[in-house]
Amino acid sequence: MLFFVVDNQTKIMEYNHIEYRKPFYKIKGALKEHLSKYSRLVQLPISYEDLTRYRDLIPILDKNDNDTLWRGAIYDSADREGLNDQLIGIYEMLVADGDKIPFLKIENIDFCTFGNSKPFRIKVVNELNDNYDFYYIKRADASRVYGLELEDIFSPDKISFLVDKDTLVEDHIVGVPCDEFLSKHENEKIENRMRFAKEFVKFNERCFTRLLGDMRAYNFVVEITQDFDNIQYRLRAMDFDQQSYEGRKNIYLPQYYSDNRSMVELAQELMSASTAEQYKRQERVAMRKRYLATKQKTKSLLRRMKNEHLSTKENVEKLATELSVFHKNSRFLELTTMGQILTLHLELQIGVTFF
Repeated sequence: MLFFVVDNQTKIMEYNHIEYRKPFYKIKGALKEHLSKYSRLVQLPISYEDLTRYRDLIPILDKNDNDTLWRGAIYDSADREGLNDQLIGIYEMLVADGDKIPFLKIENIDFCTFGNSKPFRIKVVNELNDNYDFYYIKRADASRVYGLELEDIFSPDKISFLVDKDTLVEDHIVGVPCDEFLSKHENEKIENRMRFAKEFVKFNERCFTRLLGDMRAYNFVVEITQDFDNIQYRLRAMDFDQQSYEGRKNIYLPQYYSDNRSMVELAQELMSASTAEQYKRQERVAMRKRYLATKQKTKSLLRRMKNEHLSTKENVEKLATELSVFHKNSRFLELTTMGQILTLHLELQIGVTFF
């Protein structure tokens, strides 16, 4: 298995090599059946398109007056009143299975101008205690939905989402964006550095095993937990657009992105190759246990994904070739979809047989 190589021969990904404008793949009947079976398919009171009928967008700046690429969406007063009730209803469906939650109000509706999904971010406030929460409304894409389901199955954390036709609703993933975390610690040591390095090694392995690409530092968060007198970390993906799409194997390994390099160097400084390999094995064993706890759901998802075309023929052929070399297994060369490649790759990585 790969370890972190930091030398003059290390190939660091350039951002323009990743397909930014990845096409949207329609959610078809087979995937809808799976989503319905596992309570992901619902009837929402409004759609993504309804939210695009704003009157104006106002730039949102950070505390240093830098553009955040988010825009505050301004709606006509009559439209906004109706939207508030509908957006509260969606939040109740997402977090409380539709049960009414009193004292809620919608404080902000923000629109992001960056990335493929062009999400709306909804800020929900409890007027009784001023606690707040976020959720996101996006255009539904089959790749992203498969990515969310795979995250829910194979990661240590659960994630909530709902789908209605061309609209996707996602729960907010709490944490500090990793690029901000690294910037803050650029000139000071990270507390409990070994734990952080270990989590990056495990996150790197988890992304590769389930073929989640484009994990640049701003596409995942650092979840920080106080544990007695120490700090514990968990890295969590928050962008799933590049689930099993690109053709190069290394795109699915966060260690090869330039803005993750400081974490690679930290891991190399603090642990040997054998120690890193031990942490990788631990993560693969943990993923196998998560699969065993959700066998029917996983098989249902992969059975449908195997029959879907979620990438280009060129990407499928390239990834199949690279993984056949990596695993020393020619069976990859017979595969024609990303779902088939992912299924075989998962079987070899975590030591199971799905079908």
